[in-house]
Amino acid sequence: MSSFKDKLSKTGPRKLLACDGGGIRGIISIEILAQIEAELRKTSGQPNLVLADYFDYVGGTSTGAIIATLISLGFSMDGARDFYLKSGAEMFHKALLWDRFKNKFQDDRLAAMLKDVIGAATAFGSDKLRTLLMIVLRNATTDSPWPISNNPEAKYNRPGRTGRNTELPLWQLVRASTAAPVYFPPEVIYVGQKEFVFVDGGVTMYNNPAFQLFLMATTEPYRLCWPTGEKEMLLVSIGTGASANANSNLSPEEMNLIYNASHIPSALMAAALHEQDFLCRIFGRCLVGDPLDREVGDVLGQGIPNVPKLFTYSRYNAELSREGLDALGLSQIEPAHVQQMDSVDHIAEMQEVGRAVAATKVKSEHFVDFPS
Repeated sequence: MSSFKDKLSKTGPRKLLACDGGGIRGIISIEILAQIEAELRKTSGQPNLVLADYFDYVGGTSTGAIIATLISLGFSMDGARDFYLKSGAEMFHKALLWDRFKNKFQDDRLAAMLKDVIGAATAFGSDKLRTLLMIVLRNATTDSPWPISNNPEAKYNRPGRTGRNTELPLWQLVRASTAAPVYFPPEVIYVGQKEFVFVDGGVTMYNNPAFQLFLMATTEPYRLCWPTGEKEMLLVSIGTGASANANSNLSPEEMNLIYNASHIPSALMAAALHEQDFLCRIFGRCLVGDPLDREVGDVLGQGIPNVPKLFTYSRYNAELSREGLDALGLSQIEPAHVQQMDSVDHIAEMQEVGRAVAATKVKSEHFVDFPS
């Protein structure tokens, strides 16, 4: 079985996959990824192909970190789906009433599930990983985002360094990336002799980690320096559904401390997600993606005049508004059922959304220039 180290020496175009955060809405991503896997199996003639066979570098934030790790470990999308369907209710098992002033859900069950599926002794630099892997965390101790990878040449992975990131338990890094404030308690990780408190990587600019993944694959500071160009690199970005919290009846009097405390974090995360996507569409040759807003549209075929495209890009996501669901032919689904990150009672409806997106947007021609 190949390991991620084999990806370092391969030749030919590079293929990157980025997975957004979004709680249990990750099941939407899995259904989209399942269609991509099916298309790649068909076009390659490899009926047992898994996404780790195709992609060289996989990255994710929060629930996307779980999905990216499962992919890097060689899971099929059937296996990833089974994990979410069997574990979804357990992931969001409510904390005891007196503990809910701290966090809404228990963390011990999520930690146990991650240890079980990843392996308690599996390190971030383990050869069990079949692709390069990037995970986004937020270091609350240093008040900074921590996008880390298992790239052996990265500064904090170099041989001889004390407390290398590649020596850290993989399950714990994934658990830290999913530690959404209010939902789960933070994760304490010792890096060398230092103790750091980590929370969900979604509370950074990288809830959509696509452009950051591109930078970590190509720029000099990250020491990988893969070649760029629309024929040299494919970047695929998978969302968990966009759910703008529009309120046309909002009055200034409603915007009190409680309102701002509950709405500002999600507003900042949504803006960051949008910006990452916009950057990818401008600097990449965008093949597919929903309109970003009324001014810029979908940006397909556009960019900066006379500036060559640095990669080929596809963005698959769902608009979870009433209008968006209707456009997917899902008028029977209530938007409120599929918009919440912890809506475990409506996983089946989220699967419908993911399959509808996959059926209408995933095309084999998006991958034809980048064969497996």
